[in-house]
Amino acid sequence: MLYVTKRVEFSASHRLFNPTFSDERNDEVFDKCNNFFGHGHNYVLEVTVCGLPNPETGYVIDLKKLKRIINYEIVDKVDHKHLNYDVAFLKGIIPTAENIVVTFWKLLENKIDDGKLFKMRLYESEDSYVEYFGDSVNIPLYLNSESK
Repeated sequence: MLYVTKRVEFSASHRLFNPTFSDERNDEVFDKCNNFFGHGHNYVLEVTVCGLPNPETGYVIDLKKLKRIINYEIVDKVDHKHLNYDVAFLKGIIPTAENIVVTFWKLLENKIDDGKLFKMRLYESEDSYVEYFGDSVNIPLYLNSESK
């Protein structure tokens, strides 16, 4: 099995808050990321596709094709946008890196027909990122104290 990765960048702003929380609770949980007007990141998204090379082309997936798919489905819709207000597919979702990458996965998983979507890594900063492998790992996205 081979793994091919395409890296793209976009800039976006967001505000982390839960509308069911009080102002005090939002401040406690999200701290400065709860800034009313939002704050921005220069995100880096890595999309990894796995598979065997096509014997006619030698590609698992043509990286130009993968880049076109990522840009059309994701980057063109989030670059220089406020994720809470400007992006339809993120409406009603707290735009943490975790929730963003899961949403991105759902957008791409049925759009890639050469190879198979294997992993996404989303950097919020140079030293902070989240990785997602789809539903291949059955771990609940949220555990509360009652479910332990």
